[in-house]
Amino acid sequence: MIEDVQVLLDNENDEMLLNQRRERSGNFNFEAYHTLDEFSTGGNKPAIWLDAGIHAREWVTQATAVWTANKIASEYGTDPFITSLLDKMDIFLLPVTNPDGYVFSHTKNRMWRKTRSKVAGSLCVGVDPNRNWDAGFGGPGASNSPCSDSYHGPSANSEVEVKSIVDFIKSHGNVKAFITIHSYSQLLMFPYGYKCTKSDSFDELNEVALKAAQSVASLHGTKYKVGPICSVIYQASGGSIDWAYDSGIKYSFAFELRDTGRYGFLLPASQILPTAQETWLGLKTIMEHVRDHPY
Repeated sequence: MIEDVQVLLDNENDEMLLNQRRERSGNFNFEAYHTLDEFSTGGNKPAIWLDAGIHAREWVTQATAVWTANKIASEYGTDPFITSLLDKMDIFLLPVTNPDGYVFSHTKNRMWRKTRSKVAGSLCVGVDPNRNWDAGFGGPGASNSPCSDSYHGPSANSEVEVKSIVDFIKSHGNVKAFITIHSYSQLLMFPYGYKCTKSDSFDELNEVALKAAQSVASLHGTKYKVGPICSVIYQASGGSIDWAYDSGIKYSFAFELRDTGRYGFLLPASQILPTAQETWLGLKTIMEHVRDHPY
């Protein structure tokens, strides 16, 4: 039985105050209690959105995102770039954008792409979450057949995986970059996909993408093709970066990671680390540009 609660409360408060003084000149102390203000980044800073795994079978993307999250979290305070970036901006990173589909790709069907939502009036399951955004929804490159891998869904944002991101970004209101990570083909793309016309920011986005591709290649020689979605691969409506760009997020990019077809979605796990490391260099180039070119 506690004899004097107030004594314990006073001791706890003294320890927290002492820890706050220590942390001003040192690292975060995981053996101390912290207030919400100490966890908070402090207000609505400009932000970068990163996501991976919107297509379930693209396993190297989820693995790359987890590696990236660890690098960002563990090297703040020691890596000058990460420290500078996080002092000025927030990063929101979603490693598994399509969790139900991802689980299904591990347990039932390795090549599963879509979500796992039920489709009214059909025995087929799931929607292609990268055809479900409100950007040219239902147009070329998307299917209205529920059994198709590119089925766009009954309406834009019908999938909770998509709507949750849309709602978050809209409520935040200060996201300056939207980067989504896919595989495979070794591409770095920007809007548009739902139409084959150049965006107003084409010149700048193309320049940034070319520099990022050079950064990727600098580590292992992995070569990326760069350009708008419609010209680099094919016309595809309802995609996430088109929605982001049309929503005012100028720096919107999509990576397609290794490889170019030898293994495809079945990239050996031995390539996770080199893929993540080279992708980081491309991400770093983009994020550095975003940091230095506020709008």
